Amino acid sequence: MEIDAEEIVPGDLMALAEGDHISADGRLVDAAQLRIDHSTLTGESHPVKKTADPVYETDISKIEYQNLVFAGTSVVSGTGLAIVTTTGMETEFGKVADLTQGIEEEKSPLQQEMSHVTRMVTIVAVGVGIVFFIMLMTLTTVTPSESFIFALGMIVAFVPEGLLPTVTLALAQGSQRMAGRNALIKRLSAVETLGCTSVICTDKTGTLTQNEMTVVRIWVPDVTFLVTGVGYAPDGKITPEGPVSKENMDALRQVCIAGVLCSNARLIEPGRENLQWAILGDPTEAAILVAALKNGIRYEEESRNYPRIREFPFDSRRKSMSTLHFADDHLICFLKGAPKAVLEVSSSVLEGGEVVFLSDEKKAGIMQVNDTLAEQGLRVLGIAQKKIFGEETPENPEDAEHDMTFMGLVAMMDPPRPEVASAVKKCHHAQIRIIMITGDYGLTAKSIAKRIGIVKGDNSRIITGAELDQMQDEELKSALSGEVIFARVAPEHKLRVVEMLRETGEIVAVTGDGVNDAPALKKADIGIAMGISGTDVAKEAADMILTDDNFASIVNAVEEGRAVYENIKKFTGYIFTSNATEAVPFISFAFSQGRIPLALDVMPILTIDLGTDLVPALALGSEQPEPGIMDKPPRNLKKHVITLSLLMRSYLWLGSIQSIAVMSAFFYQYWTNGYWGRIFDLPAEGPLYHSAVGMALTAVVITQIGNVLAHRTELSSIMKVGFFSNRMVWAGIACDLIIILVILYVPFFQEIVGTAPFPLENWLFLIAWTPALLIAEELRKGVVRMIESKKNVHKHPGGIT
Repeated sequence: MEIDAEEIVPGDLMALAEGDHISADGRLVDAAQLRIDHSTLTGESHPVKKTADPVYETDISKIEYQNLVFAGTSVVSGTGLAIVTTTGMETEFGKVADLTQGIEEEKSPLQQEMSHVTRMVTIVAVGVGIVFFIMLMTLTTVTPSESFIFALGMIVAFVPEGLLPTVTLALAQGSQRMAGRNALIKRLSAVETLGCTSVICTDKTGTLTQNEMTVVRIWVPDVTFLVTGVGYAPDGKITPEGPVSKENMDALRQVCIAGVLCSNARLIEPGRENLQWAILGDPTEAAILVAALKNGIRYEEESRNYPRIREFPFDSRRKSMSTLHFADDHLICFLKGAPKAVLEVSSSVLEGGEVVFLSDEKKAGIMQVNDTLAEQGLRVLGIAQKKIFGEETPENPEDAEHDMTFMGLVAMMDPPRPEVASAVKKCHHAQIRIIMITGDYGLTAKSIAKRIGIVKGDNSRIITGAELDQMQDEELKSALSGEVIFARVAPEHKLRVVEMLRETGEIVAVTGDGVNDAPALKKADIGIAMGISGTDVAKEAADMILTDDNFASIVNAVEEGRAVYENIKKFTGYIFTSNATEAVPFISFAFSQGRIPLALDVMPILTIDLGTDLVPALALGSEQPEPGIMDKPPRNLKKHVITLSLLMRSYLWLGSIQSIAVMSAFFYQYWTNGYWGRIFDLPAEGPLYHSAVGMALTAVVITQIGNVLAHRTELSSIMKVGFFSNRMVWAGIACDLIIILVILYVPFFQEIVGTAPFPLENWLFLIAWTPALLIAEELRKGVVRMIESKKNVHKHPGGIT
């Protein structure tokens, strides 16, 4: 009887059939060939076989019980009947939702850093304003009201008004670049969070692997065949390792035929609805169909040659399945299953084209081959067959599955994505740890981890969900400090691992695609959901979505995140340089007791901060990652954007040079108009004064051209990255020049800002200052590189750094 989900209560019977979505947790009382898709709870896509038999194991999690079904999962095949045990938020699915809702959103590292920057700027600006006010009151004859106004001017000069909008736009540019590398950002602050990621917790299936089971080895007595090609497309071939006879090739064909016929999966060719090869049914069975197709064996043809009359489905007791088929004058039984189980019901083996007795010695040899394949992380199935003569057809598996002839072994795997190994290597160079957290078996996970380089030593530890339940927090933190893989885990286990990592000071990125991953995705510093295979719940909880479900895209995003932070540092230094210059005219005016006119008042300062500085700063925000950025460790969160070295470089080094340029341009206008050599008691109003202000403002803009080029690199020479490699910088420079020309020569803007035009020949004086800051920075960077080079030589006397 079909029951509405809203009416289900514990104790009700719940009928299950292929395609049903299960709406409550329940205990099976009857099951026939029942397979359930648990991917929403475990993240693993392989259908789980279910049975009504009692379960006696005590070292497995609740989700692993074969006689339980869970809300949120779906029936892949078969039928069943279950008694409802829990509904709503009490189900395993509901518990996951409750875990997700109970997690509060925290500030990202960048948000915390911007709070620190705001405090620092406030302290510096207000502090300078107060000091300036006190000095004016004590050292000059300026009135208190005038002192207060000038103090406000100093505060305005030291506040980088364009910094926060520039940061926002830089993050937006970073997210746009990430989108081009298959990573969609949902929250802007997450862009930079990726850059300081120190640990990536990733699942296996679909992220590190292709989520397409592939046969890679087929063994028949004395010969191993290699199967090339990956995925469900039948591209590839089967070739022997070493000499092979006609009898061996015939044995290979028999194994492929048996595997194809003892299967319920189907291959779907590319068409209008699906652009790639796809499957229906068990991925393991589909992998055998693909391998057979590579050997020229098609299911459609073989099923016509050997029509099926009966199936004995897989069950956990027999650990195998078999099918009965019509042949010419007899029946034939094909069997596949766990190699040990298949050997137990076999009495002979096909060797060299002949059926010979299967001795204990031969069984041990076959199991040794099986163990060798299993150690490589391969899933191994045994294949056998048997001819049945007589008029009676077996009615149960016991009647058919005995005295079988063992044919061979089929070994398969979910292959790693080809680009993942290099991405993992990149992470190791960047000192980013990778921890695999999967619902799959530990040995399989470890094999994949070793193959792609996540773990390197033989001492890596596998911790199951059941073991994790018994571990204290301190013990878990200790385990997390080494190479560790978490297998057979539940959602609360993944969440706990993330919490422990964050408690140890790590910045954690977590990948996930199922409902089970949502709590960990939300708790992590950066949650990464799969765009193709991910559920809506996972995408909602995540900060970033991978459009290609590829781990390599995460590493690309980390690189972009690091570049964003470096770019923020670059345009912060760029903006602070002009802020120092803006303060010098106020200082000159105040301490000359008004005898030196004010070269830049509040309106020109705001023009610089919110006008001319903004577009070049945005251009710095679009700088590509510098070479070697992924060879550095993740940034230390205790180190801030605004550092003492940045302030000294901006204020004392570059700011001093720019201030000289600005004040000299201001006086140059007076000196070429009848006031040669004078700096005191110059006109503080009228056309000459306003044209001098225009000269000073233009000097800031002109010298900022060299400043923006100087800030394009942190330590490398501008020659190394190229003058024209960032076209946005030159667009910003062009925009600056247009703005200053409008301010100088359009009367409306002249009146607002307080400028006036100056003679054209004065531009020669201004242009001469253009490369000043770039040359100064190139010299400083060259000295720093020389010092670091000498340090490296001292550390490595042989000259190898």
